[in-house]
Parts: sequence; structure tokens; C-alpha cells
Amino acid sequence: MIRRLDLRSLDPAPHEWERVYGRAVPRAAVDVEQALATVRPICEDVRDRGADAVMEASERFDGIRPDTLRVPAAALSEALATLDPSIRAALEESIRRLRQTSTAELEHTVTTALADGAVVERRIVPMQRVGLYVPGGLAPLISSVLMNAVPAQVAGVPGIALSSPPSKDNGGRPHPSILAACALLGIDEVYAAGGAQAMAMFAYGAGECQPVSLITGPGNIYVAAAKRFLQGTVAIDSEAGPTEIAVIADDAADADFVAADLVSQAEHDPMAASVLITDSEALADRVDAALRIRVDDAPHAERIRTALSGPQSATVLVRDIDQAIAVANAYAAEHLEIQTADAGAVATRIVNAGAIFVGPFTPVSLGDYAAGSNHVLPTAGCACHSSGLSVRAFCKNMQVVTYSEHALRDVGEHVVTLAHAENLPSHGAAVSARLSRS
Repeated sequence: MIRRLDLRSLDPAPHEWERVYGRAVPRAAVDVEQALATVRPICEDVRDRGADAVMEASERFDGIRPDTLRVPAAALSEALATLDPSIRAALEESIRRLRQTSTAELEHTVTTALADGAVVERRIVPMQRVGLYVPGGLAPLISSVLMNAVPAQVAGVPGIALSSPPSKDNGGRPHPSILAACALLGIDEVYAAGGAQAMAMFAYGAGECQPVSLITGPGNIYVAAAKRFLQGTVAIDSEAGPTEIAVIADDAADADFVAADLVSQAEHDPMAASVLITDSEALADRVDAALRIRVDDAPHAERIRTALSGPQSATVLVRDIDQAIAVANAYAAEHLEIQTADAGAVATRIVNAGAIFVGPFTPVSLGDYAAGSNHVLPTAGCACHSSGLSVRAFCKNMQVVTYSEHALRDVGEHVVTLAHAENLPSHGAAVSARLSRS
């Protein structure tokens, strides 16, 4: 079901790890550039015609045209009122934990006094308006409402809009559980729009939706392509691709735990990647046996089997844990689990991962819902340069500079000297004009 890659004979120099191991462990073939050709006219149509273009795109791609682009307040209230109490309790606990970690991560204004009368302040300012996207797809990602909205709220963003695809089963509105989560969080600006048209609605504005400064949230390849096209008009969090999990495990790992976790991410999408990195062929054999049982019993067996048997999934055999760490750092997984005898020590050596889950009782599913971490994470190897969504994504840094006359005189000649060195004499003159005053 899941193929094996034997990397034990590879022994590249450390400066070649990323290139050699990164190529050895393939990912799903996702061509965002090709998808740009599809999303460009959609985005341009929304830019030119606004809400009508969004609604027509929904009819074409989602099979239904919503009565209204914005979801009525009554529909949000009704969804929350009819929400299963156990689901509400679970959401409230997840919100509590995520709000606690987001608050701890919030940066604060820093003031530096460089000299008497010379002050530079790094002021933390929240984005004034953001657009949050929650995909529909194969499952209503109710948890993505929380992962996007809670850090935005903690950051102090005053204007928060959320969009999710319209559903034929819900009369052209997003899934009821998504609406209920919005109501629970007090988000009342919710739109029935998905895909590239939702991204364009946020970027350009359409109907009641005014343009935003930042778009966050995962989506399919067309959402990713639209984000790429619109970047510059609006800021984005990342171009999220298919989900992925990598597991570093040794012979001490519980094979059933490993199999369960590989299956859990394969359940997302036929293009999801599940990668086991191990120095134990015996463990690999045990995991294969456990996978067969778990996949056969899973409600989404066909989807899972497609993902596990795809080229993006594999059991990777390595010589030892040192090589496993090198492979994991080169792969830069969205989710990285460590199930080894000394998991904590291994975790300290990981430098590229969206999120690390340490030990046998910290599955990725915990992070998906209620660990207090955020599940909106960089995919496709982008964890080598990008971070997961956090409260910081919803904030800007502004520098506020205040100098007295005395402080300017103290450093002014240096400014004039450097201005002339760059052949920008008028820059220096702006300071000299002040220094020449008695």
C-alpha cells in the first residue's frame, strides 16, 4: 500500500542534505503556475463586476448561486442554537487553549532610548481589516474557523471578514457547523463564497465586503493560485498545498500509533502525503500490517488508500536517527511527529517543520483541534523559510522616531557625511538646515 524508499546508501555532505534528501522524498505534483491561467480571469472578473461575478462563479463551480453573498445574522444565530452541545463544548475548549497560546505570543511595543532626547519606538499595530478563508471541500473544516479567527482577535484586528463556499445542502450558505463556530466567536461578517472568487472578493471588495489588507487560511490549488495572483494587491499568509505528515520513528515506536497517524492525514485528501522515516525495517513491517487493518476499517478508505499509495507517500529507510533528522530537515514537513526512544532530544535538532509533535501521545490530530497550537502551517517544503499562522501574522511593526534638537545636533554631522557619501546632498541639507539655526 505504501511504497518504500531506501536511502541508507546515501551519504551526502551536510551542505548537500537539503538538495539530495529533498529530491529523494517526493511530494504530490501541484502546479500552481498552471492553475494561474484558470484563476486570473475569475479574479479580474470579480475586480471589474464585483458581487455579481462572485455569485456567478459560485453557481459555476459550487453548483449553487446563494440568495445573498453575505450570510444573514439570523442564519448564524440559528446555526449556533442548533449546534450539538458536545461539539460546542469541544469548540469552546479549543478556543480557550488557542486564545491562551496566542495571548502569550503577542508582541508588545518596545521603546529604546538611544541618548538624551533620542527615542525609537517599535510599535505593534494590528491589521485593520483581514479576510479569513475556511474551505469546504471533502470535509467542513470547522476547526479552521478557530485557527484563523482566534489569533486575529487576540491581535486586536477591528475588522474581520470570513468566507466559506456555499453548500447546496445548506441552501447556498456555508456548512452549518462553520456558521456556528463564527457565531460562537462573535464573527458576524460571513460570506458564502469559495475558491478564487472568494480571494478576489477579499482583495478587491465586492458587494458588502470591503477590501482587506491580509488573507489567511488554507484551500485547494485554485485558492493557492489566486493568492499568488493577488499578492501585492493584498498580503497573504502562504500558498497552502496538500497536507502532509512525516513521522520519525525507531524500533521503540508503537506501530499502531504510527499507522493511525499516517492514516489520519491521508484522510484529508487523495493528494495528502504520509511519510514514515525509520531506521528499523522491523517497525516498517509492523506499520505496513497495521495500515492494512486501519485502512480497511476506515470510513474514507478509498481516499486514504489513494493517498498512501501515491508517489507523495512512502516509508523511508535510513541508517540511523542522525540520517532521519537530516532527511526530515530536508523534507521540511508541515507536520512532523517524533516517536523515538529520546523524542525530546531529537526534537531539539529539528530546524525545518511547520509544527513538531513530540512523543507517542502527541498526535497531529491533537494539534488539528485542541493542543493550543495552530494548524494553519506551511506545506510543500516551505517550512524551511515560513512559519505557521499565529497572532504575529495579524500585526505590523511601525517605527516611531522622536528626536529633540539636542539629540539631532549630537548625531547630525554623521547624517550629513553619509548623505554626501551616497551623493544625496539634499538629504544632508534637510539636517544642515536645522543645525544652522542658532
